[in-house]
Amino acid sequence: MKTRYMNPYLAGFFLGLVLLATIFITGRGLGASGALKDIVVATLAAVAPAHAEKSTFFGTFLGAGKEYPLKAWLIFEVAGVLIGAFLSGIISDRLKVVTETGPQVRTKPRWLFAVLGGALFGLGAQFARGCTSGAALSGMAVLSTAGFVTMIAIFGTGYAVAFFARRLWLNPKEGR
Repeated sequence: MKTRYMNPYLAGFFLGLVLLATIFITGRGLGASGALKDIVVATLAAVAPAHAEKSTFFGTFLGAGKEYPLKAWLIFEVAGVLIGAFLSGIISDRLKVVTETGPQVRTKPRWLFAVLGGALFGLGAQFARGCTSGAALSGMAVLSTAGFVTMIAIFGTGYAVAFFARRLWLNPKEGR
């Protein structure tokens, strides 16, 4: 079976429709970083409830009159994304674990830097009070200046880092 990919322009159009529907239905844009926070809050509340409620950070999400963290809409959004990705992988015959490596990068360092990059990205999302989806995509959808600045910073940083990291992915014999 040949691997199939969706047309990226069509996928972007559908993402825009999903974002529009999310803003219309929930009054908020897309975002995922809050889901991890909700999972951590619920886990801490289950393991050490007294500590969680006394905590200045976690306590603000717990207590009387507060919604249970795992009932937050972000949890359902992220679950839907995971289920959708799984179904997409099955439909397009891409459901397998593949570690892409370059001539200068082997499997273990690739996984190490992927986990480190993900952790730094999550930390940055907490400092920024939202992930790229919430800050850039949803911000730009409502014509927020901060959304545009965030998107420029994300892509600008990506291009700058790619310039220095490209040697890890290119064949040294190509001379680039």
